[in-house]
Amino acid sequence: MAKQSIADLNPAGKTVLVRVDFNVPQDDAGSITDDRRIRMALPTIKSIIDRGGKAVLMSHLGRPKGAADPALSLAPVATRLGELLGAPVALATDTGGADAVAKAATLPAGGVLVLENVRFNPGEKKGDDPAYVAGLAGLADAYVNDAFGTCHRTEASMYAVPKAMTEAGKPAVVGFLVEKEIQYLSDAIGQPKRPFVAILGGKKVSDKIAVITNLLKICDHVLIGGAMAYTFSLAKGGKTGTSLVEPDKVELAKELLTQGGDKLVLPMDTHCADAFSSDATKQVVAAGEIPDGFEGLDIGPRTATAYAEIIRGAGTVVWNGPMGVFELPPFDAGTKAVADAVAAATANGAITIIGGGDSAAAVEQLGYADKVSHVSTGGGASLEMLEGKAFETVAVLTEKA
Repeated sequence: MAKQSIADLNPAGKTVLVRVDFNVPQDDAGSITDDRRIRMALPTIKSIIDRGGKAVLMSHLGRPKGAADPALSLAPVATRLGELLGAPVALATDTGGADAVAKAATLPAGGVLVLENVRFNPGEKKGDDPAYVAGLAGLADAYVNDAFGTCHRTEASMYAVPKAMTEAGKPAVVGFLVEKEIQYLSDAIGQPKRPFVAILGGKKVSDKIAVITNLLKICDHVLIGGAMAYTFSLAKGGKTGTSLVEPDKVELAKELLTQGGDKLVLPMDTHCADAFSSDATKQVVAAGEIPDGFEGLDIGPRTATAYAEIIRGAGTVVWNGPMGVFELPPFDAGTKAVADAVAAATANGAITIIGGGDSAAAVEQLGYADKVSHVSTGGGASLEMLEGKAFETVAVLTEKA
């Protein structure tokens, strides 16, 4: 990477503004149900405070639409971060406002301050509010982007703030997490160990058009699962019952089938049911033969076996999107078979990358997160990298000397 990293920054005696991705899931009582994104940011935070710096952290949480929402406060996140660090973590009641300025000014060396949810301020999503940007940029001596999950979004804290800081002569660098994420994905795309296998699931072909197109150029196999497979079935003249399909994308699916040839691998069978329920009437049918009144909810066992065989022989695997409704047994079987095969490929020396979002949730839930090379913290960001796009939010950072 041509950008300076946190390792190139001397934080001693400096206040460092860090954009993290603490957009973590919470239950109805406000308790954090998965703190992985907080834990993934710890190396960068500790690098700052252990070397005598002061860390001021900013993040979004949910979609508050430019207004304060107590249910989306970062207070529980600050509490959990303090527990993980084993040290007190302060919380500002605003973002770049009077309370943030006061608390940042009195933060001791080795101290950590979390600013309130950046999306409580309408200037965050707009990205061009000079007062809001100046308020954040004025808090610190340096900036760190360690929020891979939002690297594809040019919101103020991701783009305008580091731009303002670099223009003021302050360094803006990548954190350890962003550096690792980009390195893994760029190496996978640019220098893959072959065979290179991509596994794409999820609901819609339209969400992954550019990804499929780009990966067909560089992969040896692109395996399709999830509901997007049913649009391909429709394109081949198959029956899809009540399955989720995109009729307006059938022509596009036909083009991708022609373009992909043998590289594009579709399911051979489907596990379907007459209701979205574990105790519904279920059956396994050939792909494209889902009966009326039935909905496809997972790849079938023949497909799972065939996909697993391809995956186990891979040198590089990138997986984005589950194979079915993994939250609802027995329709988790296809995703579990794929996860098991990815773990086996990893054990055999393959580089395996789980592309965030539902895929990351699936491998966590199924117990495979520690059996793969890398689980990304950013679904949308990893998809854009797989499309071959560059991030403006990284381009704006300070170049290596």
